Amino acid sequence: MQRLKLGLYLVMGGCLLFVLAACAGASADGAASAVERYLEALVAGDVNQLVDASCAAWEADARLELDSFSAVSVEMEDLQCKESGQEGDVTLVDCSGKIIANYGNEVLEINLADRTYATVLEGGEWRMCGYR
Repeated sequence: MQRLKLGLYLVMGGCLLFVLAACAGASADGAASAVERYLEALVAGDVNQLVDASCAAWEADARLELDSFSAVSVEMEDLQCKESGQEGDVTLVDCSGKIIANYGNEVLEINLADRTYATVLEGGEWRMCGYR
């Protein structure tokens, strides 16, 4: 009987560890990574990766944002993102670095620190879902 209880406790403990590990995989660090994936896909012009990194509600906006860079040369410089807070189910992410868009004779530098990015956990993955 004691062995049965001990075995049961070990199995329950193992299950608890498994659940905690799964939750850690969906950590806020994943939120920062989602924004980085989104911005990298935006600069690369990769619509599939961009949509994959976006929440369903932001998908149309992501496509519009990508279209705005379609006629220019774009590069990323010094991208780094980190979680900055919570608003209900939304995890906020701040980034540093910049996107440099070359319009021929004009160069536009977009400072990524000027926006706070909103992320949500959707379909078991963190996804970029707009700005604040």
